[in-house]
Amino acid sequence: MSRLKKSKSRKKRLNGADGLIILKKSDLFSFSSIKNYQDFLAGSPNGCRLAVAHYLSKIEEKKRLHSFLEVFSAEALQKADWLDDKRKSGQPLGKLHGVVISLKDIIAYKGHRLTAASKILEDFTSIYSATVVERLLAEDAIIIGRNNCDEFAMGSSNENSAYGNTLNGLDETRVPGGSSGGSAVAVQAGLCMASLGSDTGGSVRQPADFCGVLGMKPTYGRVSRHGLIAYGSSFDQIGIFANSVPDIALILEVISGPDDYDATCSPLDPPLAKILETKAERKFKIAFFKEAIENPSLDPEIRSSFLELSAMLIKEGHYVESIDFQYLDYIVPAYYILTTAEASSNLSRYDGVRYGYRTKELVSGIGDFYKKNRSQGFGKEVKRRILLGTFVLSAGYYDAYFTRAQQARRLLIDHTELIFKDFDVILLPVSPGTAFKLGEKTGDPIAMYLADIYTVYANLTGIPAMAIPLFGHTNGMPFGVQAMTNRFNELSLYEVSHQLMQQYKSYVNPTL
Repeated sequence: MSRLKKSKSRKKRLNGADGLIILKKSDLFSFSSIKNYQDFLAGSPNGCRLAVAHYLSKIEEKKRLHSFLEVFSAEALQKADWLDDKRKSGQPLGKLHGVVISLKDIIAYKGHRLTAASKILEDFTSIYSATVVERLLAEDAIIIGRNNCDEFAMGSSNENSAYGNTLNGLDETRVPGGSSGGSAVAVQAGLCMASLGSDTGGSVRQPADFCGVLGMKPTYGRVSRHGLIAYGSSFDQIGIFANSVPDIALILEVISGPDDYDATCSPLDPPLAKILETKAERKFKIAFFKEAIENPSLDPEIRSSFLELSAMLIKEGHYVESIDFQYLDYIVPAYYILTTAEASSNLSRYDGVRYGYRTKELVSGIGDFYKKNRSQGFGKEVKRRILLGTFVLSAGYYDAYFTRAQQARRLLIDHTELIFKDFDVILLPVSPGTAFKLGEKTGDPIAMYLADIYTVYANLTGIPAMAIPLFGHTNGMPFGVQAMTNRFNELSLYEVSHQLMQQYKSYVNPTL
């Protein structure tokens, strides 16, 4: 397993409540978890303001990465002061007291702009907050800004934003992944403590892998989608970026649970984050797909590290087995047929009539008006997927494409249930390769789509999945593995991910 060099401790400057303060990184913002940060707050009267000031300084320092589309500077500082006063007055504190979080620009926050990184929504301000945002704020979180992403969450590189690319903080000539690339870079570059993204086919896990941070997609229905701009409604799920498994567990505990505004949201309570602290390490029955590891598109270093990890797990007493999975070639086609069909329906509401982009050109009628608004307002990739989705839903092609894709999805779900009767965890690579160069795949959308081969499986079947950053490639970029467990079994996902991070992690993020 290759290893990236540890970064040297650096001094940080930030404007605190008492003026300019010089701090060593190890003194303040190198906490390994939210718990450590909140322990610090207990002895720091103005700790929340110090934290927000630090992150605002880092965002300004790293603004060339274009991780943020908008930073809520004054609002975040005001909230920090209010939380500091609340703590000093002895009032009960929320579970996420003082935690600085950013949001993908596809999650509604009342009174704030919400564009989905699209020109067609460039002037839109949200009139309500997503359920997840309300739950974060209710537990004393501080929302510091909205992150760049691929337009309407359609993309694997963050090169489809109407407002410019996000750059990978480890190598600015490379993509951060997508569609939640801005959220991944915000955590990677130390611009916030955690971030929320959305995952329709790997849009949290793939950028997490490219950026060397943890990224989790919960079970479909675990987290309310109310206030999340829809791409593929039966696939979309809000996910979490962070630097530790306990942090992800705590944030998921806060944002999940039943919601009257989302009929697909499960009434089950989430596993409590503190359970992870008391769980003894256990041995898992782990499966991986032989066809996935033998796939010729998989980078040789990723394959070698995966097999080496498997051998180490066996040596440690886990049961690991390579199993046949004959449906691998059907995953990407089924995914893109179904999601584009849903996108075609979901995006039909954006027409420039009540809000959003409206053409300045003369029009010959209402049809021409709609056509110009949508043609000029949507980007190339979004239009490509709308057209593909409209095609597969059209008369004469519905049964040939959409119905067969639904049948393939049913086969995958049934087969996955059988796998989890014999195994606790499925391990796979996250992506066939590490972060690729900017512009490398923009001319070949099929190659871009095929890069999702290992991530879309969890969305098709609705199971939870975690991208775990373990290794460093000889090209200097991080990569890891993807753990998946049965539906609503996030606790086992936490356990195996935490063990892997504690025992086998060799990658060290030099941006932190």
